[in-house]
Amino acid sequence: MPVTPMTARSLLFAPGDSPRKLEKAGASGADLILCDLEDSVSPANKQAARETVAAHLRSAERAQPQWVRINPLDTEYALGDLAAIVPARPEGIMLPKATRTEVDRLHHYLTALEASAGLPLGEIGVIVVATETAQAVFGLGDYADAPRLAALTWGAEDSATALGATDNRDESGEYDFPYQLFRSLCLAGAAAAGVTPIETIHGDFRDLDGLKSVAAKARRAGFRGMMAIHPAQVAVINDAFSPSPAEIERAQRIVAAFEDNPGAGTIGLDGEMLDMPHLKRARAVLGMRRIG
Repeated sequence: MPVTPMTARSLLFAPGDSPRKLEKAGASGADLILCDLEDSVSPANKQAARETVAAHLRSAERAQPQWVRINPLDTEYALGDLAAIVPARPEGIMLPKATRTEVDRLHHYLTALEASAGLPLGEIGVIVVATETAQAVFGLGDYADAPRLAALTWGAEDSATALGATDNRDESGEYDFPYQLFRSLCLAGAAAAGVTPIETIHGDFRDLDGLKSVAAKARRAGFRGMMAIHPAQVAVINDAFSPSPAEIERAQRIVAAFEDNPGAGTIGLDGEMLDMPHLKRARAVLGMRRIG
């Protein structure tokens, strides 16, 4: 049951137990909403959050896709989350603290619940948060042909907890080596699986300058979207993951140069020798214009 790779620049979390924040998220300009049943919801509020999110999914205008982050499959909450949410027909499920094996389990659960609800089988996609346990890191290259998979992302905070770290950043504020490695492996794993790589959150929602820098670096590295924890972050992320007019013009010229010289393996343009990787990257830039 293949799912088209995701084309969302900004993925905004909204606590599932807050109707006001769910509604506010929808008006934020985010490309995709992540209704959260996991970390932002206390155990006492899990059931109420399920009911709130299900009602939201049934009533939302769906100006943008509405996905739901459930609780990890090895918790007592996950099956209840799915049973409450699937009949309300979310566009997708975010699976946290996941391994490759658990993606197959989730696929079987979703298929059974879709059938029970009379929904088309396989229509609900999956985003995997693929680095949040030590075991999960060793499977980041194994997501090819994972059912329903649309994107891979990573999480620095739970990764640090899983390793027993006291912090995940060095004195300069950059991620320490293990988390840089996890980020890189997530990016490579998404490329190997043919799905979209999504950058993790920038935790300080007031630091928009820092967010701008992080998002720009992420896009340059190959990520195609980024998660947000506050509506104020959305515009910065959307801008960072949208090609500029100059980038589009340059990409158009590269594509045109190769089209004007069919069969050529290399092309000279503006004093630079370009080959097939340049053409592929130019086409990728032009493809980003469809995002939004």
